[in-house]
Amino acid sequence: MKKVGIVMGSDSDLPVIQKATSLLKELDVPFEVHVYSAHRTPEQARLFSEQARANGFGVLIAAAGMAAHLAGAIAANTTLPVIGIPCKGPVLDGLDALLSTVQMPSGIPVATVGVGNGANAALLAAEILAVEDSDLAERLRRKRERDTIAVLEKDAGIAERL
Repeated sequence: MKKVGIVMGSDSDLPVIQKATSLLKELDVPFEVHVYSAHRTPEQARLFSEQARANGFGVLIAAAGMAAHLAGAIAANTTLPVIGIPCKGPVLDGLDALLSTVQMPSGIPVATVGVGNGANAALLAAEILAVEDSDLAERLRRKRERDTIAVLEKDAGIAERL
C-alpha cells in the first residue's frame, strides 16, 4: 500500500496533524510525518516532494498557518495529489491560511479542507488511496457505517432526554 506523507510547517501544527494520524492509524494506512517550512527549510520541502513518489507515497498532506505556502510549495514539486490543511494563526483565525491554501494558480492544484480539519484531510487521503485498494475502500465503508450508527444513537438519546 502507498503511504501518506504529512508535512507541517511548524510543530505548533501538531494538534491538527494528530487528528489526521489518529484516523490513518484507525484505517491502517501507513504514513510519515515531517516538519518542513516553505520559508525556513525550502530545500528540504522541495526534496521531500520531488522524491515522494519514488519513496512510496501516494498522496501528500501539508498543514500550515498564516501565509500557508507549504501546500503550494509541496504541490509545485510533485504530481502526486496534495491536500492542504489551513491552520489557525494569531491574527485572522485561519482565514488567511484558508485563502492562501485554496487560491492556487491554475496548473498547481491543492485540495483544501476546512481550517484545522486534519480528520477530513486523512479521510480524503485514504479515499484517494482506496481508488486502487479495495481493502482500504472496505475499511472506509465500515467507518462510515460506524459513524452513521453513532449519529443515530445520539439522535435516539436526544429524543429520550426531551
